[in-house]
Amino acid sequence: MYNNYNPYYNDYNLCPYSQYFSTQMHNPYMYNQQGYPYPDWANQPVHYPNHPTQTIRLKDYGPDPFVVDIEEAAIQNNTFRTALWTGKHLQLTLMSINVGEDIGLEVHPNVDQFIRIERGQGLVMMGNSKDNLNFRQRVEDDYAIFIPAGKWHNIINTGRTPLKLYSIYAPPEHPHGTVHKTKQEAEEHH
Repeated sequence: MYNNYNPYYNDYNLCPYSQYFSTQMHNPYMYNQQGYPYPDWANQPVHYPNHPTQTIRLKDYGPDPFVVDIEEAAIQNNTFRTALWTGKHLQLTLMSINVGEDIGLEVHPNVDQFIRIERGQGLVMMGNSKDNLNFRQRVEDDYAIFIPAGKWHNIINTGRTPLKLYSIYAPPEHPHGTVHKTKQEAEEHH
């Protein structure tokens, strides 16, 4: 069936994975506000193993397959750093930076880093040397920060609540299972 709104749509290939979600053979399609059809399973409740109403056990799940509500995990985390998933080529850690504290000036010579702020406010500083952090940017909820390998960097919590974030390192920066309850503990292990 050809659809003027979506020439790639037809009953057979709307979603090649629909067999996993719905086995109903009646007309399973409804239309959204733009007039595009979508299957009725799109409005059905889905069970999420780590739904926000549940406490997420914060531990290193890597390198096994893993799915998580990352915003909820980041907000639940109260440690300075907890590795949530460590694989062969990347690592995700959760961080909570107390009011007025910072991550600590550092550089990763061979590691690219991605940071997403889930809650709070901060100041990002980066530069080619620890004495010349000429890149400065204020960040808050939903901001993403990209730190190239070899760039000196720091993030300072400038808000009134803990800065909740997650960080992805590629390749991994910390040992599997890393948990640093405080910044001081992290500096002792570095």
